[in-house]
Amino acid sequence: MSKTLIKQRPLLTRPENIQGVLPFVAEILARRGVESEQELELKLKNLLAPTMKGLDQAIQIIDEAIDQQQKIVIVGDYDADGATSTALMILALKEMNADVHYLVPDRFKYGYGLTPAIADLAFTSYTPDLLITVDNGISSHAGVEQAQAHGMKVVITDHHLTTKETPKAEAVVNPNQLGCEFPSKALAGVGVAFYLLAHLSSFRAKQAKSSAKMSQYLDLVALGTYADVASLDYNNRILVDAGVKRIQQNLCRHGISALLDIAGRDPASLKAQDLGFVIGPRINAAGRMETMDIGIECLLASDMQTAYQLAQQLNDLNLERRQVEGQIKQDALLELEKLELDQKNLPSALVMYEEHWHQGVIGIVAGRLKEQFHRPAIVFASDEDGIHVKGSARSIDGIHIRDAIELVAEQHPHLISHFGGHAAAAGLTVKKEHFSEFKAVFEQLIAAMDDELFQAVLWTDGALPAEAIQLNTVDLIQNLAPWGQKFPLPIFEGVFKLLDYRWLKEKHLKLRLALDNGQVVDAIAFGAKDKFEFDPMLDSVRLVYELDRNAFNGNVNLQLRIIHLEQ
Repeated sequence: MSKTLIKQRPLLTRPENIQGVLPFVAEILARRGVESEQELELKLKNLLAPTMKGLDQAIQIIDEAIDQQQKIVIVGDYDADGATSTALMILALKEMNADVHYLVPDRFKYGYGLTPAIADLAFTSYTPDLLITVDNGISSHAGVEQAQAHGMKVVITDHHLTTKETPKAEAVVNPNQLGCEFPSKALAGVGVAFYLLAHLSSFRAKQAKSSAKMSQYLDLVALGTYADVASLDYNNRILVDAGVKRIQQNLCRHGISALLDIAGRDPASLKAQDLGFVIGPRINAAGRMETMDIGIECLLASDMQTAYQLAQQLNDLNLERRQVEGQIKQDALLELEKLELDQKNLPSALVMYEEHWHQGVIGIVAGRLKEQFHRPAIVFASDEDGIHVKGSARSIDGIHIRDAIELVAEQHPHLISHFGGHAAAAGLTVKKEHFSEFKAVFEQLIAAMDDELFQAVLWTDGALPAEAIQLNTVDLIQNLAPWGQKFPLPIFEGVFKLLDYRWLKEKHLKLRLALDNGQVVDAIAFGAKDKFEFDPMLDSVRLVYELDRNAFNGNVNLQLRIIHLEQ
């Protein structure tokens, strides 16, 4: 493995402009682009105004459909963002007295988005008057045409990137569509759905029609936004913070409460990160391993008993997902070993396919390979039609994976049947007979990029003053939450005197360290045996770490959680 480069995050704004916080805290915030203390006020009244292109047309169409009791079908997506978006639409529109149903394509049969086949399925299942997409649809030109041929109106709500003209739907709401001047491009699919519904609800309230109190659904908005790894700009931080607070106060869906209970988490101490690492994977497991209906029904459950049964199913599917994912990763690593690759001759991109791999977990495996080797990774599995293979791509900083795939599609139109996604993650479909050619072309494209991109860099907030290494700082940092994508939890670096060490369960490393001011602190490196080389004979260690609290036998102490260790 390559040596990780440790660098300090650059200051993006002037720390002195952020008043009312300690200097080291102002620096942390300035490294994340915060311009003033006003951005620390995460109040719903500070949300951006609903100025999205297409929003007014969408509201007129949906308002009319509700008034005329027309049948509405929501076409969702099979990840946590899609599930929360679908649940949000169903709950809010029902509260407005709409006749509303939902459909989520089985990823293994229908693939992604509003395809002509999904439009046919919506027609035969419900014969709707209006079809609304959530978290998909921005590339679904043929699907929109097919739905309209069946006599449906179509409203697209999506957040995915597009460089092309939008489909000819009756309305398209997507902050990333060409010509949309909404200032935040970071909304997840559920965020776009929330904006649409909040605007619709206030429009109907002004006309004394049935409306919905949208703040009660912010738990869903927070979950979908965080689980989809949306950038936490100021607007998204407001949405996530409001949702987290509702969950902490038990003012959330029964399904979310049940999932937390099964995971052994106390809602009162929930952090935003738990949405991404505890609840999100369990909901995603439904779409990966079986059908997302289980996840949506869990979020829609109106009583705890129903929610708990569905949450248990999701938990079981997640355990199965982890097992399958682990096996595929082992297969992939064995393949790489056979090629006798090391960091010097590792290809610029890892593109892998195996006939028996499970389509539902290839994205996670691609993510794990990307993390381990610091290379863009695309992992493919066979499609049910026997003709195509479906790939899931994950990328490193500096390489926009969707744009790279689009470049291949433009230069070699025969190679890619469908694709879509973001800078960091994308999906694509390739004919099996073209896999080797695609692999060669894609690797060649990535290899032409700047060598520096392939050097793993660990960005830190620099050294923390010794007097700030205390429990109180853990609270200070937590009070500035939510932390997440593009607003990362602070991590620090420093060289410490090594006083003592011990191994826990032969794999975790516990250290006792001395600071310059004489203070003694504990530090722990989980899974250190497989990650770091440690020589107990040396008298100092260089660490990159997070500040953490360790509660044991009723005592709470400060602990450094080690992310990287060098000697």
